[in-house]
Amino acid sequence: QVQLDESGGGFVQPGGSPRLSCAASGSISSINVMGWFRHAPGKERELFARITSGGRTNYADSVKCRFTISGDTTKNTVYLQVNSLKPEDTAVYYCHYQGGRLWAEYWGQGTQVTVSS
Repeated sequence: QVQLDESGGGFVQPGGSPRLSCAASGSISSINVMGWFRHAPGKERELFARITSGGRTNYADSVKCRFTISGDTTKNTVYLQVNSLKPEDTAVYYCHYQGGRLWAEYWGQGTQVTVSS
């Protein structure tokens, strides 16, 4: 199995730019897709950024040009640089992994990001 541990969330002022991290451990496949979901109160869960093991990235329009996903294979870690946060970005942010022979998926426990003055 794969364990995903997110960090970097917390209370942030509007316009803040934290960096979230997702450290993966366990049976990590060399071929995989990792992404970030967020779940805001009263809204559906949203996939807003993903990166393949080949380095291809995709973003939802809601975060494009503000958020950047990247990976460091030597550290088995995926990063999310979050710029110019707005109150509507407030949500629990979850790291997601899918890969291996069975294309199994795993979720991190989530990290709360609260954007407020």
